[in-house]
Amino acid sequence: MKSKFIYFIFLFVIFAIDFFPQTESKLITVIGKELVGRVENGESIREVRNDVVLTQGNVVITCDLAIQYLDQNNAKLIGNVIITQDTLTITTPEGFYYGNERRSFSDKGVKLDDRKIILTAKIGEYFFDESKAVFENRVKLYDTVSTMTSDKLIYFRQEDRAISTGNVKIVDTANVIYADSLVHLRNTQTTFAFNNVAIKNSDNNSIIFGDHLEDHRLKNYSIVDSNPLLIQIDTTKSSTDSVTSIDTMIIKSVIMEAYRDSSNKFIAKDSVKILRDDFASVNDLTIFYRDVEKIHIYKVSDSTSTPVMWFENSQLSGDTIIVHLEEKRIKKMDVINNSLVVSQNVDYPSRYDQITGKDVTLHFDDDGLKRTEVFENVLSIYFLYEETEPNGLIKASSKDAVIEFSDKKVEKVRLYADPNSEYHPENLVAGKEQVFLLPNFIFYTDKPVKEQLLLTIKKEFNFTK
Repeated sequence: MKSKFIYFIFLFVIFAIDFFPQTESKLITVIGKELVGRVENGESIREVRNDVVLTQGNVVITCDLAIQYLDQNNAKLIGNVIITQDTLTITTPEGFYYGNERRSFSDKGVKLDDRKIILTAKIGEYFFDESKAVFENRVKLYDTVSTMTSDKLIYFRQEDRAISTGNVKIVDTANVIYADSLVHLRNTQTTFAFNNVAIKNSDNNSIIFGDHLEDHRLKNYSIVDSNPLLIQIDTTKSSTDSVTSIDTMIIKSVIMEAYRDSSNKFIAKDSVKILRDDFASVNDLTIFYRDVEKIHIYKVSDSTSTPVMWFENSQLSGDTIIVHLEEKRIKKMDVINNSLVVSQNVDYPSRYDQITGKDVTLHFDDDGLKRTEVFENVLSIYFLYEETEPNGLIKASSKDAVIEFSDKKVEKVRLYADPNSEYHPENLVAGKEQVFLLPNFIFYTDKPVKEQLLLTIKKEFNFTK
């Protein structure tokens, strides 16, 4: 009988060790220098003042005054409220702590600091068991590399993941990102932004719009793969450091990518439209190497369209076009493989100067096109003028050719290796201009128009940011 009694005592001790600490951890304990108890509507209430300390498990709260609702296991916290849990600290002038939910709440202005980020807002609540913060109204999140503001933010501490919604803005040393909503993974420095996205870059004075962004900071890589559009404004200064010109570039495509590594390149893919003050282009793939100031434009397959570029009154097309810039001005263009250059006369729009070859190189100075070099299988048609009056044309062929320009007009043509040319007088040309076209002549009519692109921007994108 005695042994059974000892056995039951042993079971009770084991049960008490396991059960009572859990029961106590669910209850808020409060201590302070002054305590006043009362009953309101049948509920026991205690007011504790001066050096107040509330504890529940590993949650410790200090404040000036705590009003504890014993039956609900809640407490109202007033004055210099500081809530801690391990490395987490939450401060607010006034708030609530709900013991059964292990949740704090404040609508008087709240700050969270977990030694990784600082989070502030007008309204904030924290779920201690889930390590989750929900902040609203003038939300700001700071870390070592960026600052994010929004209308609402949910922060998962264990995952280092933040979800922001409503007027989202994230700022770092080089970029400002706007979006309707955003997911930021702090450990991997990865950001996903959704709807009405805008990325402003102060280094190159550009802004990219779109509806979906992925930014991988540690990989120095970004992609906008929904409705992207880029606007970049460049200013060119003279030696006196006064602004002499402003050059705006607009690029629209299906996908845009940016690499901020040693290559420092920007890529536009699929249905690319480029419009700059000095040229325009339609193509499948554009790669802009910012550091070396080169733009590469490609035909990506035999089944896709040929890249086309327009400058002044001329049109270039070929499998690859490389634009060489110097201080943001065009210095040279290389048209590689299946090259065609067409220039339309402004006064006689039915007359097209044409030249084809395997490759073409165009050289520019501050006044425009100065020299064109054509390599292999050259065919050309150039219309002649006596002052401003038409005067027939010359058809020519050779292995290579060089054409020199003055005042945007052909001044001299040199043919090399097996040259052949023939003159057609004006009386045989007038009214029959369409007869004098090279076999692979194409005059493209889909040149991007600034007004149309700007209209698209106004319709598709929110410019209130």
